[in-house]
Amino acid sequence: MLQDLEHNFSLLEKKILTISKNYQNLDEKYVELKQEHEELKEKYEEERKKNQVLAEEQKNIKLYSAISGNPDHNRLMKNHINRLIKEVDYCIAELQNSGL
Repeated sequence: MLQDLEHNFSLLEKKILTISKNYQNLDEKYVELKQEHEELKEKYEEERKKNQVLAEEQKNIKLYSAISGNPDHNRLMKNHINRLIKEVDYCIAELQNSGL
């Protein structure tokens, strides 16, 4: 009976050690993955900002092209002018409403 208990405790101790090692390995892996996640998140933000800059540059290039008379971008120019006119009209209405 006592030998069985000793044997069971020995097995239990081995299992606990194995679980403890597995836990340490998983914890180390977690730290590595967390660091990798942060690095990827920073890289994503950088790429997103670059993408926004490029999109704005592309928009400006199309607008400049439309201003210079490129017939492919006439619709863009008309839309841009209409947007500016609406913005000016809105500002005029705000000034009139404020009593200036």
